[in-house]
Amino acid sequence: MTDSSQVRDREATRRRLLTAARHLFAEHGYDHVTVRMIAATAGANVALINRYFGSKAQLFAEVLVSESAMESVIEGDPAKLPQRLAAHMAHRLSAGASDPIVRVIDRAGSGPEIRAVLRDRVESALAGPLAARLSGPRAEERALLATSVILGGGSLRRVLGAESLRDADPAYLEDRLTAIFTACLAP
Repeated sequence: MTDSSQVRDREATRRRLLTAARHLFAEHGYDHVTVRMIAATAGANVALINRYFGSKAQLFAEVLVSESAMESVIEGDPAKLPQRLAAHMAHRLSAGASDPIVRVIDRAGSGPEIRAVLRDRVESALAGPLAARLSGPRAEERALLATSVILGGGSLRRVLGAESLRDADPAYLEDRLTAIFTACLAP
């Protein structure tokens, strides 16, 4: 096998592991998925999870990274950031249980290992980049306030069910959320 074939095979195996992990984490939750289950679903050797990702927790983190749309939502004209955040959140709220990353996060569990992964992901993909885009005083606090609104959507789904806002008018949700994000992010 040539070097480029090995690289392609390695990447294909890595993608299969990520896909299997995303599906299993969404279906069963982090705590109920084993590395053996992931490897079997991906048709790969269990040792490859440690080789490519380091651990189940790091594989979980990689699933979150690969599914995240926040980078593209945060980038762009800072003046339109509240509208982009509102559109993204309105979509997530109305998508309910059909969104795989929402199911992965909702079923993440609460152990210290997974809390650390989630905390790091919130800081590196959401609160930190939001604060970096804001000008004026107390940017970190304003970014954390907007982050709390976004994360609150997850709490709503967990408490009231994934279908709680599925029938809501997305334009109405987006308008209301734009006002909220505008207030959160304003200097």
